[in-house]
Amino acid sequence: MSSFFSYSADLRIKKSNTLLKLNKLIDWTLIEKRLKGIYKKDIEDKGGERPYDPIKMFKSILLGQWYSLSDPALEEALSLRLDFMMFTGFELLEDCPDETTLCRFRNRLIKNRLDKKLFLEINSQLEKIGLKVKNSTGAILDATIIESAARPKRQLEIEEDRNEKETIVTKIESKDPDSRWLKKGPKFHFGYKGFVSVDSDHGYINKIHVTSANVAEVNQLEKLIDGIDKSRVYADKGYTSEKNRSLLKKKKLKDGIMHKSSKGKQLSKWEKLKNRLISKKRYIVERAFGTLKRNFKFRRSCYIGNEKVEAQFYFKAMCFNLLKASNQMQLT
Repeated sequence: MSSFFSYSADLRIKKSNTLLKLNKLIDWTLIEKRLKGIYKKDIEDKGGERPYDPIKMFKSILLGQWYSLSDPALEEALSLRLDFMMFTGFELLEDCPDETTLCRFRNRLIKNRLDKKLFLEINSQLEKIGLKVKNSTGAILDATIIESAARPKRQLEIEEDRNEKETIVTKIESKDPDSRWLKKGPKFHFGYKGFVSVDSDHGYINKIHVTSANVAEVNQLEKLIDGIDKSRVYADKGYTSEKNRSLLKKKKLKDGIMHKSSKGKQLSKWEKLKNRLISKKRYIVERAFGTLKRNFKFRRSCYIGNEKVEAQFYFKAMCFNLLKASNQMQLT
């Protein structure tokens, strides 16, 4: 049955299909090692029904993020789309997981912090096959707003107590306790701030960090450059401070932070020139954010809480880097 399905699907799906290319691009046996122990049954086999194949499940979670599908929509797509079936290995309808199983597996990944480990594993593999440059010349830092999945406004729940002849007013806060307000330009945003570091050669995402939206960029530089193996760090004016410049010097990283004028102190010609040169590099990270929001629909989070929003960012970043690698393969 399986061989007949594969033969039939091969005739219908073009060889240029991105998902089929990714199946060959990544060594999934190494991913499987990272997933070892995600089920309690992997450690203690006490009988009972075998859980779903973790590789197939992880591939399914990736597809959900790639195409921005809800769990019910992903469940349906896994049973209908040939390329989904070929990519995951869920070839038979009765083998496909339901939406609840998909949700639980994703939560297992997050609980075990496998979102970050799998992201690093995929990046490592892309470096080994030469698609992602390990020793790129620089890292470009920036942050973007991620709108909360929850309603931002406080609500008042009004209930009439006829026996006591009084009105009970209960104040209900947003269901997302980690989200905060931020005013950017004329607009107000309720949600999170997603920080990234991308390499200055091809724009692959290397590091991720998520905070509430009201957190200032200037205080986040140290987390983004921790363990960095680049020679220069590029960043906009939001990271400008003497503390950050001293930190780069201490870590022997070349200073690519833009200069900011202050009251009573205008920028020199050299500082203005440096800002223009840095701006020419920063389009790489802005293009990454554009792809994340346009192609992967990551303007708004699907989940509530800092931990889950950061995990979703890792999943989206895996998709982004894999898409970039797939396109790079096509050009070489």
